Amino acid sequence: MLGSSDDPLSSTYDLAMLDLDGVVYVSGDAIPGAPEHLARAREAGMRCAYVTNNASRPPATVVAHLRDLGIELHDADVVTSAQAAASVLHAEHGDGAAVLVLGGEGLWQAVAAAGLEGREVDTVVDGASPGDDGGPVALVTGYGPDVLWRQVMRAAVLLRDGLPWVASNTDMSIPTSYGTAPGHGVLVDTLRRFAEVEPTVAGKPARPLLDETVARMGGERPLMVGDRLDTDIEGGTAVGVDTLLVLTGVTGLAELVTATPDQRPTYVSADLGGLHEAHEAPRAPRDGEATWRHQGWEARTTDGRLEVDGDGPADAWWQVVAAAAWAHLDATGEPVATDALQEP
Repeated sequence: MLGSSDDPLSSTYDLAMLDLDGVVYVSGDAIPGAPEHLARAREAGMRCAYVTNNASRPPATVVAHLRDLGIELHDADVVTSAQAAASVLHAEHGDGAAVLVLGGEGLWQAVAAAGLEGREVDTVVDGASPGDDGGPVALVTGYGPDVLWRQVMRAAVLLRDGLPWVASNTDMSIPTSYGTAPGHGVLVDTLRRFAEVEPTVAGKPARPLLDETVARMGGERPLMVGDRLDTDIEGGTAVGVDTLLVLTGVTGLAELVTATPDQRPTYVSADLGGLHEAHEAPRAPRDGEATWRHQGWEARTTDGRLEVDGDGPADAWWQVVAAAAWAHLDATGEPVATDALQEP
C-alpha cells in the first residue's frame, strides 16, 4: 500500500534517483516545471542522480542534454546501464580483461572507463574457447542502431558455446522520432532463445544500476523516481528503497490499477512537484465499510466496479484510486473495472 511522509520528500530523502524519459523530459524536451522542481529539491539538500537504461548514449552526451534543458548537475550525476554493466564485468574479471562489445558508443566508452579491453565480436578466432590465451572472458550487449546481423550471429554462437554474457538492459521498446521502436530487449530475447542461456542484467529492474548509483552518490536514504512500473518502480522495490511514481510518462490509469505488489510505488504524484510535498496515505475502510477516504475523495468497489466521489487535489484522486484498486486486486485476484472513472 501507499506510504506516508510527514515532511516533503526532498527533505525526507537525501538522494533522488531519477529516470529520464517520462520523468525529466519527453521526446527530448523538458517536462514543464521539471528543471524548477529539481532546482528546489537540490536547494532542500537532496542530491539528484539521473539513472538511465539507455546504454547507447555516453554520459557526457546526457549531461550536455540536461544542461541544455536548464538543469544543473555534475558529470558524475548521470549513471547509465552501460556503466553498471561494465562495473559488473570489472568486479568479476578485473583490470585489463578482454570483453566482446555488441552495442553503441556509450557501451564502448563504459567498458574502456572501467579498465576493460573492449573488442569487436568479429575478432574472435574460430574454435577459440572463452578466456583462451588472453581471449575474451565475456560478452556485453547494449542498444546500438549500427550493430550488424553478422555480429549478432557470431555473438549468439559464442553464447551457445559458453561465453558469459552481461546485458545492459532488457527494455523491449525505445522512443524514437518516428514512433516506438524495438529496444535492446528484442536483441536479448533473440540471443536468449537461440543460445538457451540467460544474461546477467545490469539495468532496471535488476539491481546493478541502482546499486552503482547509491555507491557513487553516497545516499543513505535514497528515493527512486520514475514513470514506468516494470522498470523504475520494480527496480526500486528490488533494492529495497522507496519509490515515487510520476504520471508524466507511460503509466496511466489502466497500468496503475493492475500493478502487482512489486510494481506498486510508495508515493504517486502528477509530476516532480511531488518531491516538495508531504504525502499522506489514504485511509482504509473502517470495519463494516468498503470506502477508502483521502483528502476529500471517497473510493469504493461495487460488483468489481471502482467508483470515486468527492472533490480534492488531483494527486489525492490518483492515490485513493490506487489504494482501493490494489486492495480489491489482492482480495479477489481480479482487477477493478474503471469505466465509471473520470480522471481529474
